[in-house]
Amino acid sequence: MKQRHIFGDVFALESIVAGVVFLVVLALLGYALLRRRAARQVTASERAERPRLEAYYVGALTAFAVFLVAWTAWQNHREHQAAERSPVRVDVSSFQWCWNFSYPQAPASRSVTGTCRGDDLPTLVVPTGRPVQLRLTSRDVIHSLWVPHLRYKMDAFPNHVNTFTVTLDREGRWRGKCAEFCGLRHHTMHFWIKAVSPEEYDRWLQGEQGAGGQGAAV
Repeated sequence: MKQRHIFGDVFALESIVAGVVFLVVLALLGYALLRRRAARQVTASERAERPRLEAYYVGALTAFAVFLVAWTAWQNHREHQAAERSPVRVDVSSFQWCWNFSYPQAPASRSVTGTCRGDDLPTLVVPTGRPVQLRLTSRDVIHSLWVPHLRYKMDAFPNHVNTFTVTLDREGRWRGKCAEFCGLRHHTMHFWIKAVSPEEYDRWLQGEQGAGGQGAAV
């Protein structure tokens, strides 16, 4: 999955940079403490400032900051490159305490919902290899659509639509959940996202059986 791989690359690099900076600071702190203990008669320096050393320090921090900002912006551009074809649109409506997935491009009105009680979880069906635009909103309070395995997360607000586009390159089924505390049954607000072949997706969109999984289609 492209977004998952990009997230992994960014997280790994930023973790390495943070670890290196932490180790350098720790080493300098340890060196200063050991040197102080070893030299009992050390007197304080008469110099109030060290402009050259401070310039090196500021320069190093600036270089790290510029690199991380440029790297993150480049990866963000890779993730959100314009799609070569018009995306499949799915309107996602969250509510206390479940989800509704509507497909306005379907030949007939088609939506999937559930109660999010027990096994009655709605399934978001999407085709592989095609961009899918999710238009996310809320009917009541703030929710958050999160698919941990795919590294996708987006908040849902009342009277507002958040939009993002995903492309899944292989078939499979993954569990998603609400990542924003939204009330008594927040912990049960789960759903499935299921990626199927474009042919199977088109058959399902026409109302044929086989791809829908859990949840009620209306």
